[in-house]
Amino acid sequence: MIDLSQFPSPADAPEPGACIRVERPEEGLAVVVFDAPHRSFSVLDAPLLRDLDAVLTELEADGSVKGVVFTGRRPDQFLAGADVEAISRITDPGVVRQAVIAVHGLFERIERLAPRTIAAVGGPVPGGAFELSMCCDAIVATDDSRTRIGLPETMLGIIPGWGGSHRLPWRVGLPKALDAILTGRLFPAKKAWKMGMVDRLTKAEYLERIAADLAMGRERIKRKRRGRAKWLVDRNPIARAVIRGQARKGVDAKAHGNYPAPYAALDLVMAAPGRSLSEAARAEADAVAALAIGPVCKSLVGIFFASEAAKKLAKFEDGRSPERIRRAAVVGGGIMGGGIASLMADKQVEVRLADLSRAALDAATWQHRKDIAKKRKRRRLSTGQANSAMDRLEVSVGISGVGEADIAIEAVAEVMKVKHAVLGELAGAMPADAILATNTSSLSVTEMQRGLPGPERVVGMHFFNPVKKMPLVEIVRGEETSDATITRTAALAVALGKTPVVTKDVPGFLVNRLLGPYLDEAVRLFVDGVSPVRIDRLLVAFGMPMGPFTLLDEVGFDIAAHAAGSLHEGYGVRMTPCDALGGMISPERLGKKSGKGFYDHTAKRKKGQSPPVMGDLGRFQRSTRAMLMSDRDITDRIVLAMVGEGARAFEERVVATAAEFDLATVFGTGFAPFRGGLLGYADSVGAARLLSMLERHAAMPDVVERGAAAARFEPAAVLQELAEAGETFHGRG
Repeated sequence: MIDLSQFPSPADAPEPGACIRVERPEEGLAVVVFDAPHRSFSVLDAPLLRDLDAVLTELEADGSVKGVVFTGRRPDQFLAGADVEAISRITDPGVVRQAVIAVHGLFERIERLAPRTIAAVGGPVPGGAFELSMCCDAIVATDDSRTRIGLPETMLGIIPGWGGSHRLPWRVGLPKALDAILTGRLFPAKKAWKMGMVDRLTKAEYLERIAADLAMGRERIKRKRRGRAKWLVDRNPIARAVIRGQARKGVDAKAHGNYPAPYAALDLVMAAPGRSLSEAARAEADAVAALAIGPVCKSLVGIFFASEAAKKLAKFEDGRSPERIRRAAVVGGGIMGGGIASLMADKQVEVRLADLSRAALDAATWQHRKDIAKKRKRRRLSTGQANSAMDRLEVSVGISGVGEADIAIEAVAEVMKVKHAVLGELAGAMPADAILATNTSSLSVTEMQRGLPGPERVVGMHFFNPVKKMPLVEIVRGEETSDATITRTAALAVALGKTPVVTKDVPGFLVNRLLGPYLDEAVRLFVDGVSPVRIDRLLVAFGMPMGPFTLLDEVGFDIAAHAAGSLHEGYGVRMTPCDALGGMISPERLGKKSGKGFYDHTAKRKKGQSPPVMGDLGRFQRSTRAMLMSDRDITDRIVLAMVGEGARAFEERVVATAAEFDLATVFGTGFAPFRGGLLGYADSVGAARLLSMLERHAAMPDVVERGAAAARFEPAAVLQELAEAGETFHGRG
């Protein structure tokens, strides 16, 4: 009997036998149905594993069974993988190792069952769910857009520990297994079949019948065999050395040594061809035991839970979901407006894009069609789906035709008078219950509500550029915004594949408020003689996805300068911007969009090579005193500016919880996920030490010379309180 006595169990765990039912639709066939009553989606938690142990004991003793099908309660619900919450609660590596070995034993029993075993899967099949499936004689998956299969464990700071690190390379070979495990991707059904991850595809309505026929031998399945490739690649030391070298380069480029899981996964996968099942199980257990209790795993799991919790914003308090938004209008055909409209059309929302410029509309339409054509070429959309996505975007000069829209999003110039006028025009043209949203990045939603009919339906919906890639949407609550409007807007964000975070209506909201001082400190150090290349390198090493100067080039000097001015106006002297950026602005020098910024984006370079730094930067540097600063001081200076402002934002409860705060910093600013977000990082450093660091930098000559503007490094009251009480942001928030 499996021993999971020390493995955390959910508080609402049902009685033994409740999580799995065994159906006998015909003589000789057993259908094992995962249907945990305490979960909306069955999870491989302690109660279900306990019941699986009992079911396997029954099947092992029943000589009349010829075929076994493992499936979920519905064709689109198999299993959601391992119990991530339980993993997050464990701090003893011994408990982790014991649990991993125990589950390995269960899965090995599935693999050794005498009857023919078939996994009939559909919907999400992540991690442990896929690992269980690979123990069966064959895997049949629904050929459905909702089916996604893979091993995402490295995204949570661990490795596939229930057999995935060796069964997948045994099944598909080293190169494909490395691609799947190191990226953590969940593959669509057809892609998974072509890779050999599943053995057959079928329509959802035929899943049960096909699986039964295969299990009972009425149909045969032809598994993809690798033949000579297994020996020429997997067991060839020269080929393996090349594969390892290339994979290691890819891991280094993304992890920068900050994420231990991909390195551990690489070692396990490469060793799989030469290991027995028992050897591989012990190696996986040792790796999971070390990783699961580490700070990186805890941080990534925390971000995962926060992102899952954010989806609950899309439901009313009684658990109901708002009516789906089917028609939308977007005003403003620029990069942001066009991107928002294209995203909506791609996500099955009928959308009308309005602008006064026909050229802007034509450009937005062309870009939308180009993006959809690319997805069709990569087979992410069928021809019919692609044509429908293209047809869902209509354009008009002026706002005609918005009368039936459920929501309108304005994405015009970042000028209050202009935005207020557009919202007023929309309010008069749209139904009284339609949402009026502004994509402002810094302007007051409350001020926009003034004088408009139905101010309770006015809300901020701040997307980030590029719209289709950035996962966060800040939903900004004005003073009169209703709860229903917030929920409906959050539901739209989730339907668009975004993660919503609700913020107060303060200048810069949360993300831009934090990015402002972060970028400004980088520019100040540049003015004092530090190379942009050096600063960018240090912040990438810290864990940011790109350095501050690369980010400034991406954002655009004009937009960054405007945002800095708005923050200065909103928060006063501590947000006083360095004037160097404004002095660099010219039509030819706006960043990447003009070809030149801190880097020369017009220069010829090889694929993957970074653009060279501009050769004239020396004329914008006014001194060389910061050149002698240590790497640590440079990194601390820039990050502390963000932490200090973050403490003030936390104090003001700009977002509701510390978890939401960290989610916004990771998804919005790219703040190092392995550090758990900005407040997670602050807690790891400790409030007392942060106070000392702030005091040290505040006393540095270049900061003292700022006069009143040095207030940026004065600690917020909450930081002092936490230091005195020995508390953390997350403990309080």
